[in-house]
Amino acid sequence: MNPSPSVANPCLNICRMDHAGKYCQGCGRTAVEIGRWPQMTDAERADVMASLPARQSWRSRAAPAPTP
Repeated sequence: MNPSPSVANPCLNICRMDHAGKYCQGCGRTAVEIGRWPQMTDAERADVMASLPARQSWRSRAAPAPTP
């Protein structure tokens, strides 16, 4: 039996890629990161988690303004 991972999955169940097809609009991970998540070590997961705030910041700046 595998011990439970100490780095939680960031999935928000908003599973769709951005317009560029690079990042999930919900969690900010790439398709490769999402697919590999179950096999990643805690260190790899921590690295991904550390990169998410910058990705989310970039996405919020790149997102078009809402139309009235």
